[in-house]
Amino acid sequence: MDEIKQLVADIKQKKLKPIYFLMGEESYYIDKLSDYIETHVLSEEEKGFNQMVLYGRDVTIEDIVGHAKRYPMMAEYQVIIVKEAQDLVRTIDKLADYAKHPQASTILVLNYKYKTLDKRKSVYKSIKKSGVIFESKKLYENQVADWIRRVLAPKSYTITPKASQMLVEFLGNDLSKINNELEKLQIILPKDSQITPEHIEENIGISKDYNNFELRKAIGARDVLKAQRIVKYFSENPKDNPMVVTVSLVFSFFSQLLQIHGLSDKNPRNIAQTIGVNPYFVNEYLTAVSNYPMRKVSTNIALLREFDVKSKGVGANAVPQGDLLKELLVHLMF
Repeated sequence: MDEIKQLVADIKQKKLKPIYFLMGEESYYIDKLSDYIETHVLSEEEKGFNQMVLYGRDVTIEDIVGHAKRYPMMAEYQVIIVKEAQDLVRTIDKLADYAKHPQASTILVLNYKYKTLDKRKSVYKSIKKSGVIFESKKLYENQVADWIRRVLAPKSYTITPKASQMLVEFLGNDLSKINNELEKLQIILPKDSQITPEHIEENIGISKDYNNFELRKAIGARDVLKAQRIVKYFSENPKDNPMVVTVSLVFSFFSQLLQIHGLSDKNPRNIAQTIGVNPYFVNEYLTAVSNYPMRKVSTNIALLREFDVKSKGVGANAVPQGDLLKELLVHLMF
């Protein structure tokens, strides 16, 4: 993210602000920026007397302000980092008075995860005026594969499109979890390696052949035998392959097919941009479009809505999810 890069560049150049309020749904960037400040603002000698880590559940706003108003010892700055600051949500407005006149020699960092400040409130306006407010937003799942490539590139690793897709389908858009798995792979694999589906399967435990990505591909190609094998595997391993997730992902797939049917310009680049996929996968979607006319796509979307309800136990309490999934597959492909 450009904003993160600019903040890091400013910190490197000692263009520091007295308050960094890091908030939002995506914890990955909040942690990264907080860790960077914790590691780089003070020298190792200065940290002993001038760096403090607090936790929102253990302190009050008054405690934080009391610490922030102290002066550093034998250093230009003191750094106070408040982790899990969202635990102070009921009293966070009390920070407004301090934010109006913050201590210039204090760098106060608040990690306010999974929540945001109301922009209309005094505390937001005061912090915005004197410090930095950074909102870390969740990426859409169709943006995560590109994020994976950008994270790996400076570390001299690449990844195949299918391997990226496997991570996204298994871990969703949780960047912290994905980054943890990527770091494990970087320990195992030498520099300049390309991460493949085989690496993902062997080291993370996601099957390269029996996953929702392969199921959608088999359905799109009308490969009945392959789709049946995958569904059989899912029914035998329901905890690792919950039906509600499968139905949601297949629903997304047919919704994308409906978008493609509606395009007047079916140029691969336009298709990739419209439905938000890597151009590498466009041929698979074109195959699916040729196999499923618009009317059948619409029928399948309605069918998936019906089975989504059933997968949550409404109207199908006594039916095993594996049997429901097999029934759904028959309706989708015939």
